Amino acid sequence: MSSKISKIYPWLVVAMLWVVALLNYMDRQMLSTMREYMALDIAELQSAEAFGALMGIFLLIYAFVSPFAGTVADRLSRKWLIVGSLAVWSVVTLLMGYCTTFSQLKLLRGLMGVSEALYIPSSLSLIADYHSGKSRSLAVGIHMTGLYLGQALGGFGASLAGALSWQQTFHWFGIIGVVYAVLLVFTLKENRKPAEVKVQAAAAPKESIWKSFGLIFSNMAFWAILFFFASSSMPGWATKNWLPTLFQTSLGIPMEQAGPIATITIAASSLLGVLIGGPLSDRWVKKNLKGRVYTSAIGLAMMVPALVLIGLGEGLAAAVAAGLLFGVGYGMFDTNNMPILCQFVPGRLRATAYGFMNTIGVAMGYVCTLVLGRMQDAGNLGAAFAVLGIVTALALIVQLTVLKPKTDDMQ
Repeated sequence: MSSKISKIYPWLVVAMLWVVALLNYMDRQMLSTMREYMALDIAELQSAEAFGALMGIFLLIYAFVSPFAGTVADRLSRKWLIVGSLAVWSVVTLLMGYCTTFSQLKLLRGLMGVSEALYIPSSLSLIADYHSGKSRSLAVGIHMTGLYLGQALGGFGASLAGALSWQQTFHWFGIIGVVYAVLLVFTLKENRKPAEVKVQAAAAPKESIWKSFGLIFSNMAFWAILFFFASSSMPGWATKNWLPTLFQTSLGIPMEQAGPIATITIAASSLLGVLIGGPLSDRWVKKNLKGRVYTSAIGLAMMVPALVLIGLGEGLAAAVAAGLLFGVGYGMFDTNNMPILCQFVPGRLRATAYGFMNTIGVAMGYVCTLVLGRMQDAGNLGAAFAVLGIVTALALIVQLTVLKPKTDDMQ
């Protein structure tokens, strides 16, 4: 591989995985918008409780599988895990278009939780290895924007289902994913650092999965990372699942308007946050090893007043301003999670560690989603968002006081 190509290829990896990230969130998200059309053919979906169970099975299985998915990614080829994960969830998406019963949908949704759980730890670990400190936060952040856009595009699933059918919508996106997985077979390359390979080879016969878990959880810094990641995941999932409903009720507008306002505002501003937080972190860490922590903390600090304004503010201008402020802050926070993890966890354990972060983040998101549902029934959804601002402030305090990195790339 020539020098010029070798400098370009790490960014090609980000570009290739950006498309996978987009498909990851789009395939999982579009189901939430197509219930009305699917219920015409599958009667059980007329029940909100049954539909909630269908959405919940994905989160529960995703959370359970994530730490083991990370462990597998630390031991096997991340390229093949990424390709296999994409292929499986794309086939699942394709098959969902052939479902005629609720049980079939639930089984496939659970299988999607397994396959998608394999992706994030593998992809972020691979990107971290391709990008050193000078570009790591920006590279991770650009990849994460694929998730944001996939989430936003998933909100248009109902439009596609109306124009085509819900079956054809699943078919087409499943086919696109399968074709792209085949393309990655020939274009995506693994990148284990030589030192990391030697460590893995030496540790392979001795270090069991449970020993790896023990090494991670004996690291007090990881507990702090786990806490602020989990705490910040709650408002992240709250905006995904309940912000459209909050805007609909507080602004008195139909969901056709509230949905796009909520999803596009957050997605667009999160992209801006990534473009600010990524380069800022990569430059700051050269002068101060806490630069990544400080950049992430700025993002969390922006989220605190944004959540209070989302919950207690009045009027469209306040709602949009709060959504923009939250999105920028969340993007700055999100783009630095893996780079901060790299400062405290060695390369051979990063995917496993991020798997645990995924588990606790999704689990807290699941609980938060249920609690906010009850708060919505009680008419207190806005107050609940304001309380999440307090939780985020606590996460900010823990992050700033506990995390004291000694290197930007722990080996």
